[in-house]
Amino acid sequence: MKIWVNGGLRAADDARVSVLDHGLTVGDGIFETVRTADGSPFALTRHLDRLTRSALGLGLPAPDLDEVRRACAAVIEANPAPLGRLRITYTGGISPLGSDRGTAGPGLVVALGEVKRRPDTTAVITVPWTRNERGALTGLKTTSYAENVVALARAHEHGASEALFANTVGRLCEGTGSNVFVVLDGQLHTPPVASGCLAGITRALAVEWTGAHETDLPFDVLDRAEEIFLTSTLRDIQAVHRVDGRELPGGPGPVTAKAMRVFDERAGDDLDP
Repeated sequence: MKIWVNGGLRAADDARVSVLDHGLTVGDGIFETVRTADGSPFALTRHLDRLTRSALGLGLPAPDLDEVRRACAAVIEANPAPLGRLRITYTGGISPLGSDRGTAGPGLVVALGEVKRRPDTTAVITVPWTRNERGALTGLKTTSYAENVVALARAHEHGASEALFANTVGRLCEGTGSNVFVVLDGQLHTPPVASGCLAGITRALAVEWTGAHETDLPFDVLDRAEEIFLTSTLRDIQAVHRVDGRELPGGPGPVTAKAMRVFDERAGDDLDP
């Protein structure tokens, strides 16, 4: 494996960042995950636009997107994979031991790992912890991810691949690394970004391509939704067949199946929509 670290490709054994990097010591960093297929990244422009928004929201300098594109191209070429997870990490760089950010400038790491295609359906759980829709990091894709690690571990303990959060006022928000859609009376809905969810790239494309409504939803909508699906970079659109102890009809329902078909067709027609 070859990894881009602060200006060039390095072998995995030699790909190192400082132990004083603020991304390591306090989670002061942002990231993007991009799906690659046979050497081609999907929706890279949208991901880089969000990387910039997250950087500015965190008070980091805007990344040099030309450099990021060069790094992505070099890493993809050096690590051939039929289906890959391209990870772009941009940190506060070398800094003091504390919350104050240093002056050395940001760090950039780009890596790629091979992945397998996800199943068409999955199980999810709900968790008692909440997303803060008014927090300083709301809407930013930061490396401060320990909350998601804890929730995802809970999901795995219960035979699920994802954990879903409400926000602080009891409205449906998002998963640890996904957005959630529900079908009510045959209509497709997803929480608005005001709920505190991340403005997912796949979420945005699914809304655009399926006509889904952005709707403020109570958390218990999961108890009565006719169909539920998740969206994310590596899931694309993935149907949910179980929420906690509630079983949904086997296989993707008709609305979900149509959304999956439309997404696959549109994504196949344009790799950078």
